Amino acid sequence: MDISHIHSLFLKCKSISIDTRKIESESLFVAIKGENFDANTFANEALQKGASYVIIDNDEYYIDQRTILVENSLIALQELAKFHRAYLKIPIIALTGSNGKTTTKELIHVVLSKKYKTKATKGNLNNHIGVPLTLLSFGSDTEIGIVEMGANHKKEIEFLCGLATPDFGYITNFGKAHLEGFGGVEGVIEGKSEMYNYLSEKDNLAFINLEDPIQVEKSKKLKSFTFGVNKADANVNITAVKANPFVSIEYNNLNISTHLIGLYNSNNINAALTIGKYFNVADLDIKDALESYIPENNRSQLLTRGTNEIILDAYNANPSSMAVAIANFIQLENPNKVMILGDMFELGEESDFEHKALISSLLKEETICYFIGAAFFANKMDKNNFFFYKTFDDFSNYLKENKMDNSIILIKGSRGMALERTLEFL
Repeated sequence: MDISHIHSLFLKCKSISIDTRKIESESLFVAIKGENFDANTFANEALQKGASYVIIDNDEYYIDQRTILVENSLIALQELAKFHRAYLKIPIIALTGSNGKTTTKELIHVVLSKKYKTKATKGNLNNHIGVPLTLLSFGSDTEIGIVEMGANHKKEIEFLCGLATPDFGYITNFGKAHLEGFGGVEGVIEGKSEMYNYLSEKDNLAFINLEDPIQVEKSKKLKSFTFGVNKADANVNITAVKANPFVSIEYNNLNISTHLIGLYNSNNINAALTIGKYFNVADLDIKDALESYIPENNRSQLLTRGTNEIILDAYNANPSSMAVAIANFIQLENPNKVMILGDMFELGEESDFEHKALISSLLKEETICYFIGAAFFANKMDKNNFFFYKTFDDFSNYLKENKMDNSIILIKGSRGMALERTLEFL
């Protein structure tokens, strides 16, 4: 496999794709096998739809000189991305974390885009396939690249850093996410810290939140640029933070009113501010960028349905993100509050404990709480404002007969629960 030759062909293409349903003309199609399909079978279709070249790893599907045969298509994609990253020689910022990494990535992107031609991970293409696709989306006109990295087991961040070779890194936090794959909270800390290990080896720079003791402890030997309340490198003087429900901050005598919900987003805003300051983006441009960003894809969106206001945060959930979302919701000044909470996935042996702990944390609250999913149902507790449903269908049947009106509603659960379906009944 001659990666330099494949790269020369890639540079002739306008884009790269692994899905013939989204194929573009003059693109490079990479046939990657899935659990239930062999993408090699789609190689001819990709060419018919306008792809310039296809990469395959099964010689049975060789078509003509437009076909690039390799031993393993996934490895070829990853090696091509690594080669392309070195070819571009641009600064790359990588970020990971248990919660908030996609929102933070988007905020950093809009801030830096005020001064630079910036490209970032689209959506959550942050794994062993998504990161290579992200790197290959960067072009010769890209001045700064932003790469989000997700992980559900150890050594994954290490591998992704090896592909992206970031010059800068930021870890949003270390929370109770993917406990099953990481083997507990200590495993999460160890796994996410693989980014610090990479940065340390290369003498590259980490952005550090001094309000997070784990970040402070794990970054002692790193070259760093810090932000926080006291003795920080960043000249970011935040004097006030409010959320009712949108977050607004007072920063260097500027008032910044965002479309982000929840005080927990203040750290994400602070990180984007800090990175913007590091790259010399003007204060007024930072303000304009943060105020113009509107979240989407079920991430802390504020919606109106009939007489109800809805905080839709149904993209994903873990014990850490649940705790801060609930704490923020409880402090809102509204007498008619309702929480619709779905099961948290990938918690392994900690699942019963974490679901029971979440329910217990709400025993003193009078807010109406609907708990959806088998894990919550298995740990249900009797309280007159608690309602448990084993499946979403059970809950939807209840909603068909019982309308909610004049309420502010928090909807949060793991991706597999797809709680955005609740909107159909509100």
